[in-house]
Amino acid sequence: MKFIHIADVHWGMKPDADRPWGRERSQAIRDTFTEIVHQAGMRKADLLLIAGDLFHRQPLLRDLKEVNYLFSTIPTVKVVLIAGNHDRIRANSAMMSFTWCPNVTWIKEEDLSSVYFEDINTEILGFSYHTAEITEARLNGVHPPDTPRIHILLAHGGDASHLPLDKSALSRSGFSYTALGHIHKPELAPDHTFAYPGSPEPLDKTETGPHGMIVGEISPLTFQVTSLEFVPMSQVQYIPLVIHVTPATTNSELLARITAEVKKRGLEHIYRFRIRGMRDPDIEFDLESLARNMQVIEIVDESEPRYDFNQLFAEHPGDMIGFYIRALQKEDASPVEKKALYYGIDALLRTTDERS
Repeated sequence: MKFIHIADVHWGMKPDADRPWGRERSQAIRDTFTEIVHQAGMRKADLLLIAGDLFHRQPLLRDLKEVNYLFSTIPTVKVVLIAGNHDRIRANSAMMSFTWCPNVTWIKEEDLSSVYFEDINTEILGFSYHTAEITEARLNGVHPPDTPRIHILLAHGGDASHLPLDKSALSRSGFSYTALGHIHKPELAPDHTFAYPGSPEPLDKTETGPHGMIVGEISPLTFQVTSLEFVPMSQVQYIPLVIHVTPATTNSELLARITAEVKKRGLEHIYRFRIRGMRDPDIEFDLESLARNMQVIEIVDESEPRYDFNQLFAEHPGDMIGFYIRALQKEDASPVEKKALYYGIDALLRTTDERS
């Protein structure tokens, strides 16, 4: 039995909405989900499992129609989904009265329920969110029915406010596979008994690394997972990079290095840069110009000016600069103390006497 497992699509979300590429990120979420549906059909999957947060918020009727059309293009694939905390079920939700195409099963109950597909001898258990949070560990002690079937548990959670989970207990629970959602980073259990696929597209700058879907297969004889693979699908990655500078580094050189790093990894990706090292005290890096021609969501300058404190003290033995150096300079200075020394000296050297 072949399956594809996804979660946390967040259809309708607009990542980086205040950035020039914000609209493209919103469209990428839809495009990548569309490609995953296409892959489910092309790979002849028996099941497409969606472990919550298909929608970023309560879906409008037009969103449901769009997604339902995509599901209708893979009529031989059984689509099973639950609602997560973002698209949780409310009394006035359009989902309550919406009619899905025949191959879609939406487990909307608040309590653990199941659906059985006889042709693939597979029973799927799960429940949907009806509240923003679930703080009780509702899956502790849950086991599959004592029947000769493939049993899959579909669940959304994994932190203190959203269905706390004991992963080791899940591995021992007896389910053929537990398809999880809510955590946006992919994670596959070493024994392949459970997995998080992560979000198909990264949704903010903290969600680094590859994103995509999980493809697996379960033996109809042993009811055990025989293969489980994470397949990257995202159009974009958030890539954090550290650029080290020296007192010889100029603005032009820094720009050239950053541009080279971006071109090497791909202009389509979104970057976070941290500048570290010692710089010439007379150099101030122009961070705005560095990010003007590429998708850079953040540049943090953590570089420090390289001052010759011995020479400065010799030149200012009796004024505020000399006093400041004497008070703060020491061999075992902490990072905070070093920054206070660097920034303080920088400010004092830039201060002019208004009487001159």
